[in-house]
Amino acid sequence: MVEISFSLTYLQIYIITISFISFCYYAYDKIQAIQNLKHIQRVPEVRLLFTTLIGGTIGSLISMVLFRHKIKKPSFMIKFFIIFIIQLIIIFLYFQGYITLW
Repeated sequence: MVEISFSLTYLQIYIITISFISFCYYAYDKIQAIQNLKHIQRVPEVRLLFTTLIGGTIGSLISMVLFRHKIKKPSFMIKFFIIFIIQLIIIFLYFQGYITLW
Protein backbone atom coordinates (compact mmCIF):
# COMPACT_ATOMS: atom_id res chain seq x y z
CA MET A 1 0.00 0.00 0.00
CA VAL A 2 1.31 3.46 -0.92
CA GLU A 3 0.94 6.11 1.73
CA ILE A 4 1.04 9.75 0.72
CA SER A 5 1.62 12.40 3.34
CA PHE A 6 0.16 15.76 2.38
CA SER A 7 -0.27 18.84 4.51
CA LEU A 8 -0.93 22.50 3.84
CA THR A 9 -0.17 25.56 5.91
CA TYR A 10 -2.94 27.93 6.92
CA LEU A 11 -1.65 30.46 4.39
CA GLN A 12 -1.83 27.91 1.57
CA ILE A 13 -5.36 26.91 2.58
CA TYR A 14 -6.34 30.60 2.65
CA ILE A 15 -4.86 31.27 -0.81
CA ILE A 16 -6.59 28.23 -2.31
CA THR A 17 -9.94 29.18 -0.73
CA ILE A 18 -9.88 32.85 -1.69
CA SER A 19 -8.68 31.98 -5.20
CA PHE A 20 -11.62 29.59 -5.59
CA ILE A 21 -14.05 32.24 -4.34
CA SER A 22 -12.55 34.82 -6.69
CA PHE A 23 -12.73 32.37 -9.61
CA CYS A 24 -16.42 31.80 -8.85
CA TYR A 25 -17.17 35.54 -8.66
CA TYR A 26 -15.58 36.16 -12.06
CA ALA A 27 -17.33 33.14 -13.61
CA TYR A 28 -20.70 34.18 -12.17
CA ASP A 29 -20.25 37.74 -13.42
CA LYS A 30 -19.42 36.43 -16.90
CA ILE A 31 -22.57 34.32 -16.92
CA GLN A 32 -24.59 37.36 -15.87
CA ALA A 33 -22.94 39.44 -18.60
CA ILE A 34 -23.82 36.85 -21.24
CA GLN A 35 -27.47 36.67 -20.13
CA ASN A 36 -27.69 40.48 -20.14
CA LEU A 37 -31.03 40.60 -18.37
CA LYS A 38 -32.16 43.81 -16.69
CA HIS A 39 -33.39 42.22 -13.45
CA ILE A 40 -30.17 40.30 -12.76
CA GLN A 41 -27.58 42.15 -10.72
CA ARG A 42 -23.96 41.64 -11.71
CA VAL A 43 -21.00 41.37 -9.37
CA PRO A 44 -19.60 44.86 -8.74
CA GLU A 45 -16.07 45.48 -10.03
CA VAL A 46 -15.08 46.57 -6.53
CA ARG A 47 -15.90 43.09 -5.23
CA LEU A 48 -14.01 41.42 -8.07
CA LEU A 49 -10.94 43.56 -7.43
CA PHE A 50 -11.24 43.15 -3.66
CA THR A 51 -11.13 39.34 -3.88
CA THR A 52 -8.09 39.74 -6.10
CA LEU A 53 -6.46 42.13 -3.62
CA ILE A 54 -6.92 39.87 -0.59
CA GLY A 55 -5.21 36.93 -2.27
CA GLY A 56 -7.43 35.62 -5.04
CA THR A 57 -5.14 36.67 -7.86
CA ILE A 58 -4.56 33.14 -9.15
CA GLY A 59 -8.28 32.35 -9.32
CA SER A 60 -9.03 35.75 -10.84
CA LEU A 61 -6.38 35.37 -13.52
CA ILE A 62 -7.46 31.83 -14.43
CA SER A 63 -11.09 32.91 -14.68
CA MET A 64 -10.27 36.02 -16.71
CA VAL A 65 -8.29 33.97 -19.24
CA LEU A 66 -10.63 30.97 -19.30
CA PHE A 67 -13.84 32.97 -19.72
CA ARG A 68 -12.26 36.02 -21.46
CA HIS A 69 -13.91 38.23 -18.89
CA LYS A 70 -12.93 41.85 -18.28
CA ILE A 71 -9.81 41.52 -20.44
CA LYS A 72 -10.95 44.13 -22.96
CA LYS A 73 -11.81 46.76 -20.37
CA PRO A 74 -8.68 48.93 -19.96
CA SER A 75 -9.71 50.62 -16.70
CA PHE A 76 -10.30 47.25 -15.04
CA MET A 77 -7.09 45.72 -16.41
CA ILE A 78 -5.02 48.65 -15.14
CA LYS A 79 -6.45 48.25 -11.64
CA PHE A 80 -5.96 44.47 -11.80
CA PHE A 81 -2.32 44.73 -12.85
CA ILE A 82 -1.57 47.38 -10.22
CA ILE A 83 -2.81 44.90 -7.60
CA PHE A 84 -0.80 42.12 -9.26
CA ILE A 85 2.42 44.19 -9.30
CA ILE A 86 1.98 45.20 -5.65
CA GLN A 87 1.53 41.55 -4.70
CA LEU A 88 4.65 40.57 -6.64
CA ILE A 89 6.64 43.27 -4.84
CA ILE A 90 5.35 42.04 -1.46
CA ILE A 91 6.28 38.44 -2.33
CA PHE A 92 9.74 39.55 -3.46
CA LEU A 93 10.30 41.54 -0.28
CA TYR A 94 9.11 38.60 1.80
CA PHE A 95 11.60 36.21 0.20
CA GLN A 96 14.38 38.80 0.57
CA GLY A 97 13.65 38.93 4.30
CA TYR A 98 12.41 42.51 4.45
CA ILE A 99 8.87 41.44 5.41
CA THR A 100 7.79 38.79 7.91
CA LEU A 101 4.30 37.41 8.16
CA TRP A 102 4.19 36.39 11.82
